[in-house]
Amino acid sequence: MNQDKEAKLNVFIREGSSISSRRQASCGSTMEASHDDLHDIPPNARLTITLNMTSHPCGAARTSIASTAGSDRLTATALPPVIAIAGLAIETSSFSPQRTSDQSQFHPYRGVDICDSKYASFLGSDTKLRQKADWRGALIGHALPGGVVTRELFDTLTSEICSRLLEIALDAKRQGREIEGLWFDIHGAMVVDGLKDSEFLLLDRIRKVIGNEVLVSASMDLHGNVSSDLAKSCDLLTCYRTAPHIDTKETKERACWNLLELVNRRRNEGKKFSRPFKAWVPVPVLLPGEQTSTRDEPAKRLYEAVPEIERLDGVTDASIWVGYAWADEPRNHAAIVVTGYDQDAVTRGAEKLAKLFWDVHKEFHFVAKTGTYKECIDTALRSRKSQRPYFISDSGDNPTAGGSGDVTWGLTRLLERDEFEDQNGPTVIYASIPGPEAVHAAVKAGVGAMITLTAGAEVDNLHAGPITMTGRIHAIKHGDKYAKIEVVLQVGSVYAILTEQRKPYHLEKDFTDLDLKPRNADIVIVKIGYLEPELYDMAKDWMLALTPGGVDQDLERLGHHRIRRPMWPFDKKFEEEPDLRARIIAAPGEPSTVHDE
Repeated sequence: MNQDKEAKLNVFIREGSSISSRRQASCGSTMEASHDDLHDIPPNARLTITLNMTSHPCGAARTSIASTAGSDRLTATALPPVIAIAGLAIETSSFSPQRTSDQSQFHPYRGVDICDSKYASFLGSDTKLRQKADWRGALIGHALPGGVVTRELFDTLTSEICSRLLEIALDAKRQGREIEGLWFDIHGAMVVDGLKDSEFLLLDRIRKVIGNEVLVSASMDLHGNVSSDLAKSCDLLTCYRTAPHIDTKETKERACWNLLELVNRRRNEGKKFSRPFKAWVPVPVLLPGEQTSTRDEPAKRLYEAVPEIERLDGVTDASIWVGYAWADEPRNHAAIVVTGYDQDAVTRGAEKLAKLFWDVHKEFHFVAKTGTYKECIDTALRSRKSQRPYFISDSGDNPTAGGSGDVTWGLTRLLERDEFEDQNGPTVIYASIPGPEAVHAAVKAGVGAMITLTAGAEVDNLHAGPITMTGRIHAIKHGDKYAKIEVVLQVGSVYAILTEQRKPYHLEKDFTDLDLKPRNADIVIVKIGYLEPELYDMAKDWMLALTPGGVDQDLERLGHHRIRRPMWPFDKKFEEEPDLRARIIAAPGEPSTVHDE
């Protein structure tokens, strides 16, 4: 064996299995080690380790280990545990006519690309997590929020996930190993045609492949939903603690570290191992994110209480889910989950957070001044120069909450106004309207051309039809991940962004790449809810326009009929106080002790 291979082998054994670096080994040789040399091996066990230089995708040498004495387990392994990765993440409005039907919309990552590309920042080859476990990606997909997922697409992606997990399990078995953990990477607000509680059904299918013994840790968006069935199928759950979400990486990494700790605990304890307690409290509140931003009270102090609970002895994780307001299922409500090994601590922690939530439920309010679309534009036009750029959220068709993105109502009303007819009028940037045919026609005409284009309302024409505009092509950009092609059409003093496919506009670069200067504009109108951090920093002032669309902020006019009742704010009076006692959720494979009411 050459020196490079020998060095790689020694590093892997030393870091992954804690064998002293002074010991040497060559391919095919054996050596004996005491408990002092290895971690995660029962006391007094003597192990014979046979080394084989067959490599696997994560770069680890395969090592078969047989326990010869002193262990209450049949086998013990000095190899890092095999942990699989799978999941589908999308936020879907059941009130949008759009359908999510193409798997490309999920931008799937498969196999080693999940660690090496998608999550390289904490699962890349040089990270601590990667060195401590044998992470094996199946398939993950993260789609831009949108309409309901078709059953065909869900079945296709779920089948591929299960097939890939079966391959991982069989490959591990050939090595005398098994999948010990699964990181379940989801959002929690996916709705599938004809199904209920989609994330639970996905995990249920996965468990039919990997079994109930595999430990599962789920990472979620705080706008996801946690049913008792989903909580039962997982061992650990956690979610974001900020909205806007600036802790996505930290949350996913926390889910992985918690899972690794749990897997190693089972390795250490053997037959004495028991799974953590899960305390779950449903809270009868269903509010949009635009009223629950953690930048503002009362959500700010509510989420500040989470770390305090998590610091309690015997608690592994504490999380609060606001829930997703634009879907209509019994699981759509706020929820608290606290996990850990002290049943009393997780119970008290969950109930404290639930009580805090309910105590402030009437205090939640919109994160900005609100008004009709006309009121917002009028206010922006009256604003002082020091208040500009004045941002307006066209919230009803927000594509990052599940709106179709192609509602033309806002742009139609904007271009009807006399103030913007002349190119020397107040500068307005509007983002955005999808219109593939319009975009292709603009590309053919080229920058600087005068052109008449028709766009929008191909999916959602409930509030306005397609919009026809005549203007000058200001800019064209190719190659965007979401939009594919972007065109800016100047109509009077309005710069309207048209896209081949819908796209969220969250970054200053999204505008400057199109030769637009949002900081110098008078008004910037974006299809969004609360302003994302860069937009928030650019805005000198802003309002949230209560506009129509699939994610209408006026929840009560959408027509929910399947959610639990009573539910705030749909029900302003409760005949009795809600039951905020913690329910201890059974472990996977055990009989259910709790069911959603």
